[in-house]
Amino acid sequence: MNSRPPSRVQIRMPGQPAPGHDRRRLLLAGGAALFVLLLAVLLGFWLGRPGGDVGSQLKAASQRAETLQQQLVELQQKQATLEASDRISRAANNEVQVSLAERDEEIAGLRADVAFYERLVGATSQRKGLNTHSVEFRQETAGTYQYTVVLTQNLNRGAISQGQMRFTVEGVKNGRLATVSWDELHQRTSVPGQEYSFRYFQQLGGSVMLPADFTPQRVKVTLGSGTGSATQVFDWKLAGATAANGE
Repeated sequence: MNSRPPSRVQIRMPGQPAPGHDRRRLLLAGGAALFVLLLAVLLGFWLGRPGGDVGSQLKAASQRAETLQQQLVELQQKQATLEASDRISRAANNEVQVSLAERDEEIAGLRADVAFYERLVGATSQRKGLNTHSVEFRQETAGTYQYTVVLTQNLNRGAISQGQMRFTVEGVKNGRLATVSWDELHQRTSVPGQEYSFRYFQQLGGSVMLPADFTPQRVKVTLGSGTGSATQVFDWKLAGATAANGE
């Protein structure tokens, strides 16, 4: 009896997978699992290398950043301290320079006073009692005038001269002779005289105001005390020279 070869025709129901489809799915799944396993092995190997610990590296970097930040803060504090010290040094140096300038000016003034005193009491100087040595005016802003009056006496050495100084200004206003009183010069009423008290000389100063449209010509200085008074007249244009005459 002849045997028939088995038929290769297979009958599949609709929706049934083709032969070998399950095998492909298994092969793909196995390949994916093998890839994941290989990747895990490689990652573990990389992390296990020296310096491959990301956590340790991040921690070391964070510590280094904190150290650098602390050093930066310390440097900033040092810089601020140095800047403050530099400002203090500059301020102190400026104060020293100002003080030196003031001392130089004071020394120059004292030297001028000594020279004036030497001329006043020198062997060839003329002996005088209470006297107005000079009158000077300098114009300021707002129409005021700063005055300087120097009083002297070298007749009675060792005696103290005391009293009050006043002056009036004579000139022309609106084409007529006019006199500006001590009160008018200060634009007040009942202005007391300027006190003086000295042994050999004293410098008095202050500011006065002249009326508008007034042309000054002469200055009359009066020195008063309990025992009497002395008046001297100075030419306005020649203020600072010796007295023109006495009254």
